[in-house]
Amino acid sequence: MARTRHHSGDCSPGCAVEATLRLIDGKWKGVILYHLLEGTLRLSELRRRLTSVTQRMLTNQLREMEADGLIARRVYAEVPPKVEYSLTERGRTLQPVISALKTWGDLHTGQADSTRSAA
Repeated sequence: MARTRHHSGDCSPGCAVEATLRLIDGKWKGVILYHLLEGTLRLSELRRRLTSVTQRMLTNQLREMEADGLIARRVYAEVPPKVEYSLTERGRTLQPVISALKTWGDLHTGQADSTRSAA
C-alpha cells in the first residue's frame, strides 16, 4: 500500500470525510482526477486541458497525488522525455466521488451564479 502524508488513525465519524477531502484538496486535483478518468494522459495533454494552471502547480499536485497512491507516473527513456500519468487502482476508486462532484456542479453552479447576480 502506498504511503500517504495524511494521518489515518481512529477519530470522529466525520473524520473519513475530512481524510478524503485532504487527499483531493487543492485547486487542481479534482480536475486532474476527472481528466484521468478518461485514461492515461501525457503531461503535455494535461497542460492543454488545464490552461489556467502553472507548470509548477501542476507538477506539485501530480507529485502529491502520486505520493498518496492516487496516480502513477511513467517515464519513457526517449528524447525528448515522455511522461504519462494514469490512475492507480486506488485512484480509480474515486470515480464515484469525482462523478458526483461533476453532477452536482452541472446542476448547481449556474444556479449559484444567477443567485449572486440577483443579490
